[in-house]
Amino acid sequence: MSEIASPSTTSALVLFSGGQDSATCLAWALERFDRVETVGFDYGQRHAVEMEARQAVRREVTKALPHWADRLGDDHVVDLTGFGAIGETAMTTERAIEADARGLPNTFVPGRNLIFLVAAAALADRRGLEVLIGGMCETDYSGYPDCRNDTIQATARALSLGLDKSVPVETPLMFLTKAQTWEMADRIGGRDLVEAIIEFSHTCYLGDRTQRHVWGYGCGTCPACELRAAGYAEWAAV
Repeated sequence: MSEIASPSTTSALVLFSGGQDSATCLAWALERFDRVETVGFDYGQRHAVEMEARQAVRREVTKALPHWADRLGDDHVVDLTGFGAIGETAMTTERAIEADARGLPNTFVPGRNLIFLVAAAALADRRGLEVLIGGMCETDYSGYPDCRNDTIQATARALSLGLDKSVPVETPLMFLTKAQTWEMADRIGGRDLVEAIIEFSHTCYLGDRTQRHVWGYGCGTCPACELRAAGYAEWAAV
C-alpha cells in the first residue's frame, strides 16, 4: 500500500467499479473511515454492465453492513469515454482476448489506473476526502503493469507533488490472492457480504450476466472469471 493514511484520517474515496475487488474495498473502507464516497469511471468499457451493477452493489453492501451504513455518502461517475477510445483494446471493442506483442493481455487499457487515480485525486480534493482506496492487486491479476505496487506508489508520490499535499492511496488487496480477497469479505461482513458480492457484483470482461456460477455471474472463461472462480474454489475448500 502506498502513502499509508494516518490514524487521524476520517474520510475516503473508493475507486468503485462494482466488481468483486472494489466491493471488498468498499466494505474495508466502511470498516475504517467515518465518511466514505465512491467514484466510478465510464471509459466505454465493453463490460458496461459493471456500471449498471454499481448501485446495486453499494446498496447490498450497506445491507450486509448495517452498522456502518450511515458512513456511505455520495457516488460519482466520471466520463472518460474519450480516453477509452484511445486504446481500442479488447476491453473497449469487440475482439478476441489474447496476448499482445509484449505478452500483455489485450484487455490492458494503457494508463487506465493512472488516469483513474488522477481523476479520483482531483475529485477527492474538491470533496474534502483524505484517502484514495483502490482494488489494484499484483498477486492474482491479469498482468497489467498499472496494477503493480511500484506503479501505485509512484503515482501517489506524483499526485502529492502535483496537489501540494499528501495524497494517500491505500490498496488493501495488493498482496492478496483472490482466495484471500474472499476471506477478507467474509471476515468483514460474514456470509451476508459474501452473498452480496456473489449475487450483485460484476467482474466478467465480456459483460455476461446470463450464467450464474457459485462465485457469481460471468462467462466463466475470460481471465477475470477464471481468477474469480479459482479464488472462490480455493477459499471455499478451506
